[in-house]
Formats: sequence, C-alpha cells, structure tokens
Amino acid sequence: MKYIVKTTSLLNSSKWKNSHSKKALVLMSGGVDSSAAALLLMKENYSLAGMTMEITESEEALATESAASVCKELSIPHFSVNISEDFKKNVILPFCSSYSQGLTPNPCADCNERIKFGVLWEAAEELFGNDFSVATGHYARIIKKDDRHYLAAGANKAKDQSYFLSGIPAKKMQRILFPLGDFKSKEETRELVRTSGLAVSERPESMEICFANEDGYRAIICRDQQPGPITDTSGKVLGEHKGIGGYTLGQRKGLGIASKHPLFVISIVPETNTVVVASRAEAFRSEVTAGSVNILAPDYLREGLPLLGKIRSQGDPMPCRVLSVDHACLTVRFSEPIFAPAPGQRLVIYTDEGYVAAGGVIKISP
Repeated sequence: MKYIVKTTSLLNSSKWKNSHSKKALVLMSGGVDSSAAALLLMKENYSLAGMTMEITESEEALATESAASVCKELSIPHFSVNISEDFKKNVILPFCSSYSQGLTPNPCADCNERIKFGVLWEAAEELFGNDFSVATGHYARIIKKDDRHYLAAGANKAKDQSYFLSGIPAKKMQRILFPLGDFKSKEETRELVRTSGLAVSERPESMEICFANEDGYRAIICRDQQPGPITDTSGKVLGEHKGIGGYTLGQRKGLGIASKHPLFVISIVPETNTVVVASRAEAFRSEVTAGSVNILAPDYLREGLPLLGKIRSQGDPMPCRVLSVDHACLTVRFSEPIFAPAPGQRLVIYTDEGYVAAGGVIKISP
C-alpha cells in the first residue's frame, strides 16, 4: 500500500470487513450530502464504513475530522487515505497547465474519474477486497435495465451532477450507489440530516474549487503568465491581456476593451499568446467534437439517432445527433447552435430517458 491510511474510528471495523451482508463504503467529505447518503443506506440495512480522501500533505484535515465525527455518531468505522501526490499529479497540475494551452479544464470531472472512482477506489480494494459497493453523496442515479447499469441524471435538475461523473468507466457502474439521486432539493437532504440529529446538518455548502486557497483559482493559474494581444477575427489588435490563463471562451467581462457593441472571447491561440474576440453571434457553434471518449451506453449512440447534449454543467441538455463516435473521438451536431463550447470542458450525451450515453473532453475547433 503506497498510501498513508489512518483508521480514524475503530468502531466495528473488523465486523464490517468480515461481514457477509451487503456492504457499502461511503466516500465521505464530512458534509451534508455524504452524511445523508450514509443515513439512507443505513435505512436499507447496508453494513457501512466511511472513507475520506486527504488531498494535502498536512496531518490534520478538516474534512477528515468532520467525516470521522459523523461516522462516530453513526457508529460505523471510518478510514482516511492520503492521496495528495496522486491528486496533485492527476488534478492540480493538469488544471494549472490547461489554461496555458487555451483550455478550460473541469477539475471536478477529473477528480471523479481519476481520483474518487480511480485512485481511491483502487486503494479501497487493496485494503478491503471488492465485495462492497461504493457510495457517494452525488446527485445522480444508477438505473438497472436489461441487466445493464446506466449512469443517469438526478431528479434534482438544479443539482444534477451526472455531467461531472461521465468519465467513470461503465464496468464500475454496477458497484456504485447514489442514494441522493431521487432527492428533489438540497433542503430535503439537509432536513434528513437535521432530523437525524447529526451536528453536520447546518454545515454550509462548499462552492469553490477544493484545492484553491482564499485567493481563488485565478491566483493559481495566472502565475508566470505573459501579456499578449487581444485581437478581432481579422487580426486587428484591440487591446492587451495579462495572460491567456485568465480567459475562457464565451467570456465578456474583464476584457478591458472599449467597444460600441459587446465583445466575447471566441478563441484562445496559445501558439501566438493571443485572445480573439468578436460579437456574441460569432461564438455559437453547431458541431462539437470531443476526445478521450467514455462510452457508457453504446446501444444509444447509433449515428443519426436523436439525443441530447450538454457542453457545461448548468442548463438543460439540448437536442443533437451523433455524426461519428469511437473511443478516440465523438462529434455531434446540435439542432440549434450553442454558445461558446469551451475546449477542456466536457461534452456529455444523454438519452431521452436521462441516461448518460457518453462523455468526452471538448477539443479545440480547427
């Protein structure tokens, strides 16, 4: 075991490891959602243990302390695993380098794919075997149909997190539990935790990137950035940027350009350190191509079949059709042009039933 593992609550740990009943390992952040997931699984008579990932090298972590406290209140064992080196390699460094390449990364999706359901999953199997399910507090669903397990959107459209989970391999779906998938609101979740008497029930929701400090993620990505030109589509210089890492496609604010009409970032060219701006109309695209494709429901990806696609986490998926697809490349055409698909973000394809058919990383348009 190359990771530092701490048993922060010994309660019933041997009993859980050796249990022959249905078992679940809950990935716990010490917040409301993962605590609610544990409560729901207890009601379904699962034998539970909690596990928290530590992403810093410091010995004490707030998330670990809070999660261990919740597990103690629930009388279940809790373990913490320090995966700081893997987290840095698989999430932080790619995040920082992406902006200098003209990309807008999605660290939450990377973390789910590479860390929570990757490194942490493997560490858990090395510790405990593979006779347990893995549960989280994500707002998404796993639906079983015709002996297949499909990742699907959560019932709470405003909180649905299936977009961020689209990189998880299909073979793992049968062992994943999302107990909050049918919950309609965050307040419903909080009320469940509140009525259970857990002290964590009023803990505020975290909205920032977990590894950014109080200065925010801009402070991380804008280090060592070089200024360069902001141009229009003809190449005319309209102003100067402070570093391409501070810009993303579709951005309007903070350009520092005087113009009669609103201007939006429509392209970032790292080779020339250039930010290209134009009218809002010029930021729309009908075709979007993604690489690193994760196919989850191949039967639904036949060319020409009407589907729904999302290029960002917020908002409803929009009608589209698959033009071509394999594990290397996915290209779709939307029925109506969509605003500013950002390279580095996810393209996620849904069926009419809400199943995630595939997900990939949006490529830079030629």
